[in-house]
Amino acid sequence: MRTVIVTATATALTLALAAAATAPATAASTSGRPGTDGLWRMDGYGTVLSLDGDTLQEFQTTSVSCLKGDSARRTGPGTYATADGTTLTVRPGPGANRATLGYDTSVGHRSLRRVRELPADCTRPIPKDARTAFDVFWHSFAENYPFFAAKGVDWQAMRDRYRPEVHADTTRKELFGIFSDMVRPLHDAHVAVLDGDQVFAQVRPGTEPPSPELDARVKKFITERDLGNAPYRQDFANGRITYADLPGRAESHAESHAQSHADQGYLRISGFAGYTAEDAPYPAHLAELDKALDAILTTERTQRLKGLIIDLRINGGGSDALGIHIAERLTDRPYVAYAKRARNHPTDPDRHTRPEPIRVVPASGPRYAGPIAVLTSGTTVSAGESFTQALIDRPGGTVRIGQPTQGVFSDVMERGLPNGMTAILPNEEFLDRSGRTYDGTGIPPHLTEPVFTKEEFEKKRDSAFDRAVGVLRGRAAAGR
Repeated sequence: MRTVIVTATATALTLALAAAATAPATAASTSGRPGTDGLWRMDGYGTVLSLDGDTLQEFQTTSVSCLKGDSARRTGPGTYATADGTTLTVRPGPGANRATLGYDTSVGHRSLRRVRELPADCTRPIPKDARTAFDVFWHSFAENYPFFAAKGVDWQAMRDRYRPEVHADTTRKELFGIFSDMVRPLHDAHVAVLDGDQVFAQVRPGTEPPSPELDARVKKFITERDLGNAPYRQDFANGRITYADLPGRAESHAESHAQSHADQGYLRISGFAGYTAEDAPYPAHLAELDKALDAILTTERTQRLKGLIIDLRINGGGSDALGIHIAERLTDRPYVAYAKRARNHPTDPDRHTRPEPIRVVPASGPRYAGPIAVLTSGTTVSAGESFTQALIDRPGGTVRIGQPTQGVFSDVMERGLPNGMTAILPNEEFLDRSGRTYDGTGIPPHLTEPVFTKEEFEKKRDSAFDRAVGVLRGRAAAGR
């Protein structure tokens, strides 16, 4: 999940960092259009937006800087499109000086407050030297990152240690190394430093990052080991989704091969993106998802199934909105998936925006509302985790099996630095109904099993899958 302007995806966006701001603007629309035109400060996110006629322009701010960020073009009343096709929606109110902003790839909204002018730093050029880049980098984290205390990292001490190492002759390679060393102790998969082809990023210790190679290996293993006798199996959404009916226990000698008694289903989701061409806008991916769900969750199947395994063990994330869309096909009663809030003070990490409940409303048409077993691992990342969290309080019963998820949930902020480098960081928390966030630790399983270890592969075992089959079978037999 990535936030550029307010866009959330798991794939890199191609919008380039623009030049520094020029002349100050006022709250009045220069185009003469009423409503939301003007300047808006976003609650949290260190962002000011300029809405002027057909253009939405982002300004990324800290207490020491302002950099002109990305832009979007107006496509209709209150709607804008970024270069990658993401749709932003700005709605006025409540009151003349408030508005909300949302975007189609994610869930929740940003609160906007009208301001009369841009911050002073937006009206003058910013130096591009290494020390200025260091200061913007440090303040971007100091004013937005929510998890320093949880990670046991003293960010002020990081500044005191590393800033004296930065001087006029510091090379880009050296500065990249310094930035990487500063964020390394966070062990946060939603933190990265970019400079051209150079990327520093890492996952939680003891876990493995998702990759196409790992996904392909696991998919082949599961297809041969777990789904070899499946009476029905099909891939959907550019191969990112697989569904299979699992053979059931024989009810009689005539059904000894159990081909006609598939009472459990298996749904593997390897990501919440990439369902069609990568450069296609969000509605195209949503349409492919709906095609898959319509083919999988037929009336006949939803009435027949007594259990559904959802395999998220290799899931690289993507759009939270697609995860909520799937959850809406897995319940017959509305409920709250989780609540989102963002850090909302530059010096006090304990101040946040008001938590916004993200609701799951049953979709029209066939839905499956029975027992579910969710398989997770440390390679369940980002939107894979928010989807896992969205099933915690799902009516109908959900059990988690495997290993804890990666522990990163927030949409991420992509912050340009004056020298052209980029910092990526989270600033949000996803809360369960008790107010707990699973950042850092990940969502734990109810039942712990090894997941794709060397021994599991060598002995052709899939302990989490087998446990899920047995648990769901037991619940069906007990009438739960």
